[in-house]
Amino acid sequence: MKALITICTAALFLISCNETKKVIDVAGNVQLAGNYTITSLGETSVTENAPNITFLALDKSVKGNTGCNSFFGNYSLDLYALSFIDIAATERACDEPIMTNENMFLQALYNTGSYSLEENVLTLFSKNDRSVLLKAQKEVNQ
Repeated sequence: MKALITICTAALFLISCNETKKVIDVAGNVQLAGNYTITSLGETSVTENAPNITFLALDKSVKGNTGCNSFFGNYSLDLYALSFIDIAATERACDEPIMTNENMFLQALYNTGSYSLEENVLTLFSKNDRSVLLKAQKEVNQ
């Protein structure tokens, strides 16, 4: 009987933990949802032709503009772990430094491992060494 109670208690605990994780993941998706304008790539400030990204919580998709080309794809969020999946972009050629910024932006998405969102500033961190890949300002509707 003790074994049965222990098993039931453990199962109930695991189910409640799984439900709690789902609630946290949904909250993270809602918090992340919105439009962002990239303000820096690595340590380089971006002022002209700044890329932008939009997170759509409902289907965990992203879309935006690299400063030259449009892109779209999906993202995966697990607490603060963030990764981008199946990113595709149009292939129009633009002048420098726009193309360099585009390449840095797309590489940042591919290399993202986690994020923070504080005071409407999104920071993406590298999955390898947690270095800052980019910073973006969230557009706030007033």
